[in-house]
Parts: sequence; structure tokens; C-alpha cells
Amino acid sequence: MERDLLEKGLTRAPATAAAELVVLNTCTVTTSADHDARATIRRIHRENPGARIIVTGCYAQRAPDELASLPGVSLVVGNSHKSQLAHIAVEHAAQLAQAEAGSPAGGFVPLATLHATAQDSAQTFARDAPPFDDEKAPAEIIVGDIFAHTELTAAPVFEADTSARIDRQAGHERGGDGDARGFAGAGASEKTRPNLKVQDGCNNRCSFCIIPFVRGKSRSLKMEQVLASVRQLVASGSREIVLSGINLGRWGRDFPPLLPGDSTPQRVRFVELLRAILAETMAEKIRISSVEPMDWSDELIDLAASSPRICKHAHVPLQSGSDRVLRQMHRRYRPWHYADRILKIRRAMPDAAIGADVMVGFPGETDDDFEQTRALIESLPFTYLHVFTYSSRPGTPSAAMPSQVRGDVAHDRNRILRELAAQKKRQFQEGFVGRTLEAITLTHVDQQERFTEALTGNYQKLWVEGVHEANRAILARIVGIEADALVGRIES
Repeated sequence: MERDLLEKGLTRAPATAAAELVVLNTCTVTTSADHDARATIRRIHRENPGARIIVTGCYAQRAPDELASLPGVSLVVGNSHKSQLAHIAVEHAAQLAQAEAGSPAGGFVPLATLHATAQDSAQTFARDAPPFDDEKAPAEIIVGDIFAHTELTAAPVFEADTSARIDRQAGHERGGDGDARGFAGAGASEKTRPNLKVQDGCNNRCSFCIIPFVRGKSRSLKMEQVLASVRQLVASGSREIVLSGINLGRWGRDFPPLLPGDSTPQRVRFVELLRAILAETMAEKIRISSVEPMDWSDELIDLAASSPRICKHAHVPLQSGSDRVLRQMHRRYRPWHYADRILKIRRAMPDAAIGADVMVGFPGETDDDFEQTRALIESLPFTYLHVFTYSSRPGTPSAAMPSQVRGDVAHDRNRILRELAAQKKRQFQEGFVGRTLEAITLTHVDQQERFTEALTGNYQKLWVEGVHEANRAILARIVGIEADALVGRIES
């Protein structure tokens, strides 16, 4: 989105307070994510009342009316039209300018018909101002049918020359040129570990999850596009590339079957994508983000273990250790299936970081259900957990389930699992003191400039002694542990 806005002639503002346009990309996976988005909008409006706020992302797709009523919001663009956001933003600004000048919109295309097709019609509405803000101009909403999208539309990543140009421009703006005709954003070139989204959407229907309804069907970026993007990231200097997706392990499953007479093998599995990246690009390190347990096949585990270019890290969502709760969640595995995959990963990659998402407080979760979850986690070689308290999402089956768990009970269960995860992480880290690990330096330096933050190949935060440039591949000897991070000194 930033690249598209730059190409439309906008410049990057040094901060939201100096921007004419602020784009907020939202999440809606939990109630707190919605709350954070609304709070951010209100904060931006307080700091910069004249800024036009454009809200996009999952919250915008799910509940555009809620966002359109907030002060400062001038445009809400759903995931259905996110790829066109820069064009929509410029057209919207031009129409506002024409309206303020009291003249017709001239040759500009009305937003209501913007990119509308028979398969994906844009819905554009003007909403009344909320009671607390009588002077708020009506915000426009552009949201279409997300399930009409059958292919993954992804902008190409920054090429080396484009990235350098944006770096120079951003550096100039941070130097204080005072130009407020810009937007707030974070450049892709500032990422030492860029995310490459190769899959979007989800065909699963977990009873607690709103994501399929705001992201649509599972769809994959074509093999040739992935390889081209990886090559561009390598050319721009990226040393570690993170492959990501909503349901990453399903990459390729949506591709059509071979046509009769077609002699080209159809690659339809995620493991084949990894093999192609390793064989046809010069990527130094590939990190696999979250992959569902049923997609950690023996073939994928063996490839991740055998290739020194694949980071030794596995994030495998669990959600619950209770078979009964997993069935209520509509998850497609049982606790013993899950344990088998985790133990297989540990045997193949003894030093790998292994993490999981775990939910507490799902409707009907009893003390016994929770104890099964706790016991399973205690028995498995996890090195970190993301623990979530259940959050009811409108329209999901679990929102109507009886026996909702009390907040204080769910909070206690969350605390117990976080404490258990901290113990496991510490035990894992202690095993690396005195050893040497590969890592990549990040951008953050502590305030005393004694250490530079880095990330090891097996997903451990590392503070290395001294100040070092970002995006540097290093070998560091681990000399201790401070707070939740390893401490080391560079050997080479």
C-alpha cells in the first residue's frame, strides 16, 4: 500500500501528526483487537484533527458501519478492495476537493462504480454522523463480497532500486523538510526480516473464528510469483524471508488440476513450494510461520530438518488439549495426533523453537478440560506459547453456545499457562549458554548502546554486545540470559 501511494505522487510523512492521510490496517480476531483499532483512530484524530483517516483490513470488512461513524474516518475500505486502496484514496481526495471547491467532479470515476464487476460489486454508502460529532462529514464505505475472490491478489514486493529510492526519501523526510503532504507508514525497506504472504483466506470453519468471513476462501500466490518475489527480496538485501499466510500449509491446494495433455507437473503442496525456493533462489534463510498440525507432514518435517537454509522453528496451533473441546471448536485433529507431530518435530530438530497458540475459556471448558490442556502442554517440548482468552465474535457458532466461562476463571487459566510457558522457555534457553548460534541483527539498540537486538535461527531473542548495523548475519557465542533474552558476543 505504501509503494502504491508513493507511485500516486504522495510522500511519506514523518509522523501521523504531520500527515494529510493516515491508513490504518485493522485486525478483528478478538474484541480487544477491535477496541485497539477504535482507540488508535481516536488518538490519531486528537493528534491531527485535519487528517483523513482511511481504515482497511479485517475489522473494516466485518463491521464497516462501526468504523465509519468514528471521528476522523473519511473512508472505510474492506479487504475486498484493499489491493485498490491507493487508487481509491486518490480518487476520494480529488472528489472531496472538487466538492469543497463547489465544482463537479469532472472526469473522476464515482466511487460507487469503482472497479465493480459482476463477481465483486463495490458497495459504497454515505453514513450519517454519530450523535457525539454533529459536524463529521459522512464517511464512505467500499466493501464487496470477499468470497467472490478466487485468486490471491498480491502486490509485487519492493525491487532493489525502488527500495533504495524509498529509503532515501524517508531519510530526507525524517530530516525535517516540513512537507505535510504525505501519509504515515512504515517502509518495507526498513524490515530486516520481511514477510512474504503466499496464501490468504481459510476453508476451515472453526466455531470460534471470524477470519474466514473477512478473508474469504483459501487462495494461493502462484509459484512463479512467489519465486519472483523471493528473488526481488534477495536483490534488495533481505537475508531472512518469512513465508506467511492465514492457513499457510494449504498453499497450492486451490490450484486447478492438470489439463489433459499438459506435461508440466502441478505443484500443489507447500513442501513443493519450499523445495522450489531452495532450488531456484539464493535466499539465505527461509522461516516458516504458523502451519496447522495436520499439515506438518513427515515430508515437510524432514525437509525443514535437513536444509540449513530453513530456520529451525515450528509454530503449530493447538487451541486446546481436551478432545471434547477440540470437537466443539471444529478442529480437525485430536490431542494424540497433535502430540505425535510435536514429538516428531523435536526428534528431527533438537534445537528448534516450537510454539503454539492456546485458547482458554472456550464456552463449556470445564476444570477437567483445562487440566487436560495444561497437562498436554507440560508433557510436550514447547519453547513458547501464545495464550489467548476466548473472545466471542459476532456471527460465529461459539457466540451462541451455552456455558460461557466467567472472565475471572478464564483469566486465571491464562495466567497458569503463561507461567508454564515462561518456565519452558527458560529451560530451553539455558541449554544454549556456552554454545554458538546463527542470528540476524535487527534495528533496535538498547538506550545505553551496550547491546544490539538480534534473532537467532531458532527464534530466540538475542542481545549481542556492542552496536551493529541491522540485517547482518552473525555467529554469536551465548554468554548468559537477561530477562527473557539470550545475551551473546559476536564471534564472526
